[in-house]
Amino acid sequence: MNNLILQIDTSTAVCSVALSENGQTLAVIDLDEPNAHAAKLTVLIEQILEETARSMQQIAAIAVSMGPGSYTGLRIGVSTAKGLCYGLDVPLIAINTLDTLFFGYKERFGLKENEAFIPMLDARRMEVYTAVYDYNGTLVKPTSAEIIDANYYDELLTKYSRIHLFGSGADKFDALFETNDCVDVQLGFKDSAAFLSKLAFDKFQAKEFEDVAYFEPFYLKDFVVMTKKKVGS
Repeated sequence: MNNLILQIDTSTAVCSVALSENGQTLAVIDLDEPNAHAAKLTVLIEQILEETARSMQQIAAIAVSMGPGSYTGLRIGVSTAKGLCYGLDVPLIAINTLDTLFFGYKERFGLKENEAFIPMLDARRMEVYTAVYDYNGTLVKPTSAEIIDANYYDELLTKYSRIHLFGSGADKFDALFETNDCVDVQLGFKDSAAFLSKLAFDKFQAKEFEDVAYFEPFYLKDFVVMTKKKVGS
């Protein structure tokens, strides 16, 4: 059975493409540079197929990080994924971006009992898109947009001995929690399409597919266009 899955993650500043088979990552390309999503996503897809000596016709499904995250990035990633699904006549698999971050953290660092794990995606100022998971991977607090201050996690720390913040939104809180030994900020932990491999394969086996015609990214918040004020207004 063909279990080759092409994985796309453009939910953050990193433009990431991976190829997996039977839940194992064969190759991944993570590109962190300006405008990479629009300019280089399709190039990266071609490159990863060439590197692994695979062809488009061998792909059994397309998996995409569905959000939350960057409005423009999500739109580009999901549009590309849907176009490939139409062209190849293969199913679409969508994974919550915070789920992928949690799974990637778990694979890299492991988890400890009685601790909470909090992936974060950068929004504006002190706001992040976030969720809370426990040691078993159970979702303790669902995806939401939150403004974080120094006392934000006081109640959570009555239930858990330590909490871990990671992802593109976590770095800006390093100074805020530097004197709190119960809050660990994992700096520089970036999202990657490789984190989708097992989650996408599980959904593929369960045939948990999206309706390609109607599927939309999980933006969480409406896109707001910022305009400059005229001088004197």
